[in-house]
Formats: sequence, structure tokens, C-alpha cells
Amino acid sequence: MRDPVSSFDVGALMMSSPLDPHAIIDRPGADPASVVGKPAPPPLLHETVDLGGLIVDKDAAVRLRDGTTIYLDIYRPTSEATDLPVLLAWGPYGKHWVTKATFPGSGVDPEWISPHTGFEAPDPVYWTRHGYAVAYADPRGLWHSEGDFSHNGPQERDDLYDTIEWLGASTWSNGRVGMLGVSYLAGSQYQAASVKPPSLKAISPWECFADWYREFATHGGIPETGFRPRVSTNVSYGLSRTEDTAANLEAHPLDDWYYADKYGDLATIDVPAYVVASWSDHGLHTRGTLNAFAAMVSPNKWLEVHGQKKWQYFYEPASIERQRVFFDTFLKQRESGIHDWPRVRAELRDTGDSAESRWVELPDWPVAERFETLHLDAATRSLSGAPPETGAHATFDPQTESFDAAYLFTQDRDVIGPVSLSIWLSADESTDADVFVVVRKLRADGTEVLFPINSLFADGPVALGWLRASHRALDLTRSTALVPYHPHDAEQPLTPGVPVCLNIEVWASGTTFHAGESLVLTIQGRDWMKRPLSGGVPPLQILHEESRTVGRWSICTGSTHESVLRLPVVESD
Repeated sequence: MRDPVSSFDVGALMMSSPLDPHAIIDRPGADPASVVGKPAPPPLLHETVDLGGLIVDKDAAVRLRDGTTIYLDIYRPTSEATDLPVLLAWGPYGKHWVTKATFPGSGVDPEWISPHTGFEAPDPVYWTRHGYAVAYADPRGLWHSEGDFSHNGPQERDDLYDTIEWLGASTWSNGRVGMLGVSYLAGSQYQAASVKPPSLKAISPWECFADWYREFATHGGIPETGFRPRVSTNVSYGLSRTEDTAANLEAHPLDDWYYADKYGDLATIDVPAYVVASWSDHGLHTRGTLNAFAAMVSPNKWLEVHGQKKWQYFYEPASIERQRVFFDTFLKQRESGIHDWPRVRAELRDTGDSAESRWVELPDWPVAERFETLHLDAATRSLSGAPPETGAHATFDPQTESFDAAYLFTQDRDVIGPVSLSIWLSADESTDADVFVVVRKLRADGTEVLFPINSLFADGPVALGWLRASHRALDLTRSTALVPYHPHDAEQPLTPGVPVCLNIEVWASGTTFHAGESLVLTIQGRDWMKRPLSGGVPPLQILHEESRTVGRWSICTGSTHESVLRLPVVESD
């Protein structure tokens, strides 16, 4: 355990005076009774309730190392049950918010889960039936839990450590704690595992970003404006003060100290881990989940990458059975065949219908970097294996038009992994440009194949990438041919009309292209799609509405302006 005094001092510093250059902006907590879109929490009351088939200890008090008390709801098979492994779900949404209903379009069959299921959390009815306890926590400073809320970071890691050790020491516990859940409930697992509480024996993070700046706050340096206000609201309900996430992201447009220690060191994670990512969460979780798995040093780690809607896949009965096989192995110490699992298992999408996908095994992630280079020709608006014989340029209005270039496959090809684009571009009337890259799949008849995206929708492309041109500087020590890495620590304005080379990371995907089908590269100065957010659909779409794109762009190819797309070449089983 880390020194309690120094850990408390870190937490105090985080909510210090605004004159402190490293102060984090906070705000008074919003009254939990004022919550919109879900039930208000009931009054704080510790009681044991029989739910018929299981019991719940409501508002169980956990006293943390600095004297702060937070509250848990703990589900067990019976009040007499002992020797139970524990699954902890740690998130900001309110432990009281339980339901079998999910958002329209999620694909979750209500028959898969009980009405006691927390948002993005394991269903306590299923797990208690199989001999587990399930704990839902309200973190420090949220809902009725005491203290000031820090959105990830050292204070939350200390609180996770203390809570896990409290659960492990409980009289009904077998001393072995695991963590399971989606999104925030997955990111909290990164944090807990990085500080190594002795009772934490296994984690299963399903889809969470791992880089606050590159995957949540901005994409390629372009501020994300659709999802992050919702996140800031989610962490606003408490009786003291809470970190004002949206204000902090606005105050830190470059990658600086604010983002540096949100999750801890992922490379210290050595606990057994069953990690699940998706190709369908571009703009939020895909990149981070894959990178978190790659960073973990556990000898017992497995990765599964699907292409479906994330909540649907998390709650599918077959997925829940795999979760149980994993946790039975490490929390019940029951051999269940998990060591025969492939290290990495990935779904290759084809038509957008998961029934027509196929699954492949990969030796590891990331796989060895091999790639094919496709050359862009602005004159013919095409991609080919050979560079164009002459230079050319294409000029267009990126706010109303797109630059499209197609590559025709002459044989079947699997594209698995990240794609990179190096493009020579000039903003003819501006000193900056927000560049949006879309990779799409067209059938032989020219119609587009659409895939699940953003949790609720089924109209997405193959892959997405972004870059603000003034953030084009590369960290050459961290960049590879397929994954350019931008430090995002300063801006370099463009000179209007002068082309510069932009190296753009396109997030990883797994897609089969058949002979006669085409890959289409689309470059534009706006989001790939905007939907009307109505009819009760929550604003889960990733948006970028603070654009610096002004005027026309020119894309240059050939000769001294070699523009290329690099596709990964992967051997799969």
C-alpha cells in the first residue's frame, strides 16, 4: 500500500487554489435529486433487502484511508453465504440506477439481464446464482459518498485499492476480488490493477479509452464536442465538489500535465486480464483498449476484438459464459480450459451482419508491422500499387465536398490493424485545417457496406482518422509506419497555399475485402456523418464542432509530393 499521507496530499493538491498552475477546475456538486434521465437515488439507508433469490446490502459503508466514507451496494446469494469471490463494478452512474432496459438501438435483449443490472455492469442475478458476490460502488464525491470527486487519477486509484482490500477482507469473501464492466467501469480496472491491491486477482475491461487526450478530449488535436459534455454531466452529481471535466478539457487544448496521470502506468499491470475491444467504437474506445492490452505485462492475458455493438456483445449469453470461465479460473481457482484460449481472437467483418463475419486467431497484439503501400493519384482520384508517373493536385471545398480515391481489390484480402495516411495538403486560404479521414468498403455494384458504430448505430464506415494540421509534428521515437504519433504539445500554423505532409493515424479495424470490391479513402474537413439527436436517443455520437477549416484545400500527389495509404498485412490462423 502506498503511503496514506502522501496519497492524501496529492488529492488535496488536485482541488487546490485556481492560482496554482497545476490546479484542477472543480465545481459544487449537483444535487443528486436533480438528476435527469435516470432515477434519483433513494435516501441513504443501510439495510439488507431480500430480492428473492439474492440479497442486497444497500449503502454498505467503506471507510477509506483518509477517513472518507463511500457507499456500496453488495449483492450476495444469501445472507449466510460465505467464501464468495467478489466482482467489483466501479463507475459514476449511480449504484441505484439498475434496470433491464437499455437505450433504443443497443441490440440488448431484455431477457438477457435482470432488472437489478447496473449500467454497463455485471448482472448480479446471474453472478450470485453462480456463487459470486457483486459490489456496485459510488466513488468518492458522487451521489451520497463523501469527499470531493476526482475524475480518475491518484486519488481514485487509492480509493480503489482501499475498497478492493475491504471487500477481500469481508467475512463472507474468499479474499479474491475481480473487476468487470464496460467503459468507465473498464478504465477503473486499469487504475486498480496499476496499484496492485493484493486482493485483486483478475480484471476484465470491456472497451475503454486509455489516452485521455488522443481518444477522449480530442482526436488528432481536434476537440471532441459531442460526447465529453455528457461525460462531464455524468460526474457532476454529489454532495460536495466534483471535477469539472468539460472545463478542464477546454482549459487544456494541448497534451500537458492534466492528462499525464489519469490511469497510472498500464505497463505495471500483471494481474490476469481478459480484455475485450471492438472495431465499432472509433472515436472513443477502440484504440485505447487495444493499446491497454499491448501495454499489460501479465503472462495471463487474452484479447478479443469484435465488430458489433458493444453493449449487445457484452451482455450476449455466450459472452457472459466466457466471462464466467475466466473468473472461475482466477477467483475460484477452478481449472476451466482457459489456457487453451488463443492469445488474440478477432472478428473479421464482411457485410455488416455479424452472422457473416469470421473469427481468426492472431499470435499477439500488436502484430508484427508489415504493410502494403498504396499510392494516391490526385489526377485520377485512385489508389494503386505503383506511384503516379506525374505530379498532380486536386482542389476542393472540404466543408461541402469530399476527396475520394478508390482501390479495387483483384483478390480477397483481410485488412486487420491500423492504417496510416501520408498526405500532402495545403489550406489555400487558412493557417490551419481539421482533416477527417474515412475508410469505406464498396461492394462490386458500388453500394457501400455499413457496419455497427457508436454503441447504438449500424451505419458506420470501416475506419476513421483525424488530424489538426497545426498538430502535424511527429514524435519519431514513438512513431511507426502504421501508427504515427503526434506529441500535441505545440501548434505549427500553415502558410496558406503551401503544401505540407500530414501523417494521419487511422484507427485499427478488421475487415474482409473480396475480389471486385473496393476500398475508398475519403478526405474532408468535417465529421463523416451527423445524425439528428432526437426521439430519446442519447448524444453518444462523436462530434467535432469547433472546426478550424476555412476555404479550399489542395491535395498534391506524385513527384515531390508522394501521398500514400499504408494497409497492414497480417498472417492469421
